[in-house]
Amino acid sequence: MFENLKAQPADKILALMQAYKEDPRETKIDLGVGVYKNAEGVTPVMRAVKTAEKRLWEEETTKSYVALAGDPAFSDALIALVLGDAVERENVAAAATPGGTGAVRHAFEMARMANPDVRVFVSDPTWPNHLSILKFMGLPTISYRYFDSDTGAVDFDGMMEDLAQIKKGDLVLLHGCCHNPSGANLNLTQWQAVVDLLLKTGATPMIDIAYQGFGDGLEEDAAGTRLVASSVPECLIAASCSKNFGVYRERTGLLMAVSQDASARQLNQGSLAYLNRQNFSFPPDHGARLVTMVLTDEALRADWASEVEDIRKGLLDLREQLAGELQRRSGSDRFGFIAQHRGMFSRLGCTPDQVDTLRRDHGIYLVGDSRLNIAGLNKTTVPILAKAIIDSGI
Repeated sequence: MFENLKAQPADKILALMQAYKEDPRETKIDLGVGVYKNAEGVTPVMRAVKTAEKRLWEEETTKSYVALAGDPAFSDALIALVLGDAVERENVAAAATPGGTGAVRHAFEMARMANPDVRVFVSDPTWPNHLSILKFMGLPTISYRYFDSDTGAVDFDGMMEDLAQIKKGDLVLLHGCCHNPSGANLNLTQWQAVVDLLLKTGATPMIDIAYQGFGDGLEEDAAGTRLVASSVPECLIAASCSKNFGVYRERTGLLMAVSQDASARQLNQGSLAYLNRQNFSFPPDHGARLVTMVLTDEALRADWASEVEDIRKGLLDLREQLAGELQRRSGSDRFGFIAQHRGMFSRLGCTPDQVDTLRRDHGIYLVGDSRLNIAGLNKTTVPILAKAIIDSGI
């Protein structure tokens, strides 16, 4: 039967990684891959995670399965991190998943279980894998305006105009913070307007939060998610630990189903456990256990929070340096949005041809939509990138 298979399109980011690897130029710069790197170009094991891992190696006595929904202690710890006291714990059902991507996929699955005719509203742009998963699942997808390439800011009027068509039974996908790929985020006033629209229409929000702590701070980055979760009757939240705990390869995520009706938790929890069973049975535990140890140990948590804050400030410093360098070289403020964006990414708003020019003539690798990973830079490479951007006519 395998002869009936059709070749699938190559993942653009993975293809970009391969092209970068094969490029012999010593001056090449990788700004395409969506992982955090320090100034030395390394994705480090965070200090607190390394300490927890050593402790776990000494203390762990079994590799037997955990529960279908994962270790309840992991759910408790991550729910507290994301939601704080915005929602009572008894109102939140949760299940551990293989990474944030697993949580996203299961959120779509749960929405379809609840409403086979669900329509999913997705920001333009969004993380490409959102669209890939939705297409594979055959779910109707409707884009709403989000990013204005001319201003480098959120096109909020366009967003609200497009979302005016949502109705009960629809799912609205929102980025909790550090929007990927644009870097442009809603402010709290705008979040409130979105909440008001959701309440008016009865549509269900789904929040993908993958970069908590990388934008304005651990608490600040969760503010929009907490506002939504505490205001609407129900919502889905897909959380990833890959970035802010640096456990990329451990595949550590959590899907939360929040309902203001506490009596719905049992049904929601059963649905999440069912989805896990149908897809992979028991979720990975190693990364989840490390995260739990870090969040529940006062000293480890303080060290982790300090390192996350150092990462956040480092990203902001690079943003300000790049925006300043571009202002100096261009004689204009048209790149000022880079300093205003938050998280690991910004979208330059240039054409695919200009992205090709950066790669071909300067050895600078961006994703085709002009998303650049700020964490791929350091103080030495920022001026090189700025010169290449101006020389490429961007």
